[in-house]
Amino acid sequence: MKINNDFSDCLTASENFRIPFHDVDPAGVAWHGRYFKYFESARAALLEELDYSYEGMMASGFVWPVVETAVRYVSPLKLNQRACITACLREWEMRLVLDYRIENEQGVVCTRARTIQVPVDAKTEELTLGSPEILIRNVESRLQELIRGD
Repeated sequence: MKINNDFSDCLTASENFRIPFHDVDPAGVAWHGRYFKYFESARAALLEELDYSYEGMMASGFVWPVVETAVRYVSPLKLNQRACITACLREWEMRLVLDYRIENEQGVVCTRARTIQVPVDAKTEELTLGSPEILIRNVESRLQELIRGD
Protein backbone atom coordinates (compact mmCIF):
# COMPACT_ATOMS: atom_id res chain seq x y z
CA MET A 1 0.00 0.00 0.00
CA LYS A 2 1.51 3.33 -1.07
CA ILE A 3 1.15 6.17 1.41
CA ASN A 4 1.03 9.56 -0.32
CA ASN A 5 2.97 12.17 1.64
CA ASP A 6 1.57 15.14 -0.36
CA PHE A 7 -1.37 16.53 1.62
CA SER A 8 -1.91 19.63 -0.52
CA ASP A 9 -4.87 18.18 -2.42
CA CYS A 10 -7.06 16.91 0.40
CA LEU A 11 -9.04 17.90 3.48
CA THR A 12 -6.86 17.77 6.58
CA ALA A 13 -6.92 18.21 10.33
CA SER A 14 -3.91 18.44 12.62
CA GLU A 15 -3.31 18.03 16.33
CA ASN A 16 -0.28 18.76 18.44
CA PHE A 17 0.59 16.30 21.18
CA ARG A 18 3.34 15.22 23.56
CA ILE A 19 4.53 11.64 24.01
CA PRO A 20 3.43 10.70 27.55
CA PHE A 21 5.16 8.25 29.90
CA HIS A 22 2.43 5.61 29.53
CA ASP A 23 3.06 5.42 25.74
CA VAL A 24 6.77 4.56 25.91
CA ASP A 25 8.71 1.34 26.34
CA PRO A 26 11.60 0.90 28.81
CA ALA A 27 13.95 2.60 26.31
CA GLY A 28 11.81 5.76 26.36
CA VAL A 29 10.59 5.24 22.79
CA ALA A 30 6.89 5.37 21.90
CA TRP A 31 5.62 1.82 21.57
CA HIS A 32 4.57 1.13 17.98
CA GLY A 33 1.01 0.14 18.97
CA ARG A 34 0.35 3.54 20.56
CA TYR A 35 0.59 5.24 17.17
CA PHE A 36 -2.88 3.98 16.32
CA LYS A 37 -4.22 6.12 19.17
CA TYR A 38 -2.56 9.14 17.56
CA PHE A 39 -4.07 8.26 14.16
CA GLU A 40 -7.49 7.91 15.79
CA SER A 41 -7.19 11.33 17.42
CA ALA A 42 -6.42 13.04 14.11
CA ARG A 43 -9.11 11.07 12.27
CA ALA A 44 -11.71 12.07 14.88
CA ALA A 45 -10.67 15.74 14.56
CA LEU A 46 -11.04 15.61 10.78
CA LEU A 47 -14.44 13.92 10.93
CA GLU A 48 -15.64 16.47 13.49
CA GLU A 49 -14.61 19.27 11.11
CA LEU A 50 -16.79 17.54 8.50
CA ASP A 51 -19.69 17.46 10.97
CA TYR A 52 -19.57 13.67 10.92
CA SER A 53 -18.30 12.82 14.40
CA TYR A 54 -18.70 9.36 15.87
CA GLU A 55 -22.10 10.41 17.17
CA GLY A 56 -22.98 11.55 13.64
CA MET A 57 -21.90 8.20 12.27
CA MET A 58 -24.15 6.37 14.67
CA ALA A 59 -27.03 8.74 13.92
CA SER A 60 -26.59 8.05 10.20
CA GLY A 61 -26.92 4.32 10.90
CA PHE A 62 -23.35 3.37 10.00
CA VAL A 63 -20.25 2.10 11.72
CA TRP A 64 -16.85 2.29 10.06
CA PRO A 65 -14.50 -0.55 10.97
CA VAL A 66 -10.86 -0.22 10.02
CA VAL A 67 -10.15 -3.02 7.53
CA GLU A 68 -6.59 -2.19 6.50
CA THR A 69 -3.64 -0.27 7.91
CA ALA A 70 -0.12 0.53 6.80
CA VAL A 71 2.50 2.33 8.86
CA ARG A 72 6.00 3.46 8.01
CA TYR A 73 8.01 4.28 11.14
CA VAL A 74 10.70 6.65 9.89
CA SER A 75 12.12 8.03 13.14
CA PRO A 76 11.16 7.12 16.71
CA LEU A 77 9.07 9.36 18.93
CA LYS A 78 10.46 9.64 22.45
CA LEU A 79 9.24 10.45 25.94
CA ASN A 80 8.00 14.05 26.26
CA GLN A 81 8.77 14.80 22.62
CA ARG A 82 6.29 17.18 21.03
CA ALA A 83 4.86 16.26 17.65
CA CYS A 84 2.05 17.11 15.26
CA ILE A 85 -0.16 14.58 13.54
CA THR A 86 -2.09 15.42 10.39
CA ALA A 87 -4.89 13.34 8.89
CA CYS A 88 -5.68 13.68 5.20
CA LEU A 89 -8.94 12.44 3.65
CA ARG A 90 -8.16 10.75 0.32
CA GLU A 91 -11.42 8.89 -0.44
CA TRP A 92 -14.94 9.17 0.96
CA GLU A 93 -17.54 8.10 -1.61
CA MET A 94 -17.22 4.30 -1.26
CA ARG A 95 -14.92 3.99 1.76
CA LEU A 96 -12.77 6.17 3.96
CA VAL A 97 -9.10 6.29 3.04
CA LEU A 98 -7.02 8.50 5.28
CA ASP A 99 -3.30 9.16 5.20
CA TYR A 100 -1.44 10.39 8.27
CA ARG A 101 1.81 12.18 8.88
CA ILE A 102 3.51 12.68 12.24
CA GLU A 103 6.17 15.39 12.34
CA ASN A 104 8.46 16.39 15.17
CA GLU A 105 8.88 20.01 16.32
CA GLN A 106 11.48 20.61 13.61
CA GLY A 107 9.01 19.53 10.91
CA VAL A 108 10.80 16.24 10.21
CA VAL A 109 8.46 13.41 9.24
CA CYS A 110 8.67 10.65 11.85
CA THR A 111 5.79 8.45 10.71
CA ARG A 112 3.56 7.97 7.67
CA ALA A 113 0.44 5.82 7.73
CA ARG A 114 -2.82 4.96 6.03
CA THR A 115 -6.09 3.49 7.26
CA ILE A 116 -9.00 2.19 5.23
CA GLN A 117 -12.48 1.98 6.70
CA VAL A 118 -15.65 0.63 5.13
CA PRO A 119 -19.28 1.58 5.77
CA VAL A 120 -21.27 -1.09 7.60
CA ASP A 121 -24.99 -0.88 8.35
CA ALA A 122 -25.18 -0.59 12.14
CA LYS A 123 -28.38 -2.65 12.39
CA THR A 124 -27.68 -5.50 9.98
CA GLU A 125 -23.87 -5.40 10.36
CA GLU A 126 -23.62 -5.82 6.59
CA LEU A 127 -21.13 -4.04 4.38
CA THR A 128 -22.82 -1.36 2.27
CA LEU A 129 -21.91 -0.12 -1.16
CA GLY A 130 -21.09 3.52 -0.78
CA SER A 131 -20.90 6.07 1.96
CA PRO A 132 -24.00 7.64 3.47
CA GLU A 133 -25.31 10.70 1.65
CA ILE A 134 -24.75 12.94 4.67
CA LEU A 135 -21.01 12.26 4.66
CA ILE A 136 -20.72 12.85 0.92
CA ARG A 137 -22.69 16.12 1.22
CA ASN A 138 -20.58 17.30 4.17
CA VAL A 139 -17.30 16.58 2.39
CA GLU A 140 -18.45 18.25 -0.83
CA SER A 141 -19.72 21.26 1.13
CA ARG A 142 -16.38 21.63 2.92
CA LEU A 143 -14.49 21.36 -0.37
CA GLN A 144 -16.67 24.11 -1.85
CA GLU A 145 -15.97 26.31 1.18
CA LEU A 146 -12.25 25.88 0.63
CA ILE A 147 -12.56 26.74 -3.05
CA ARG A 148 -14.49 29.92 -2.17
CA GLY A 149 -11.99 30.75 0.57
CA ASP A 150 -14.54 30.61 3.42
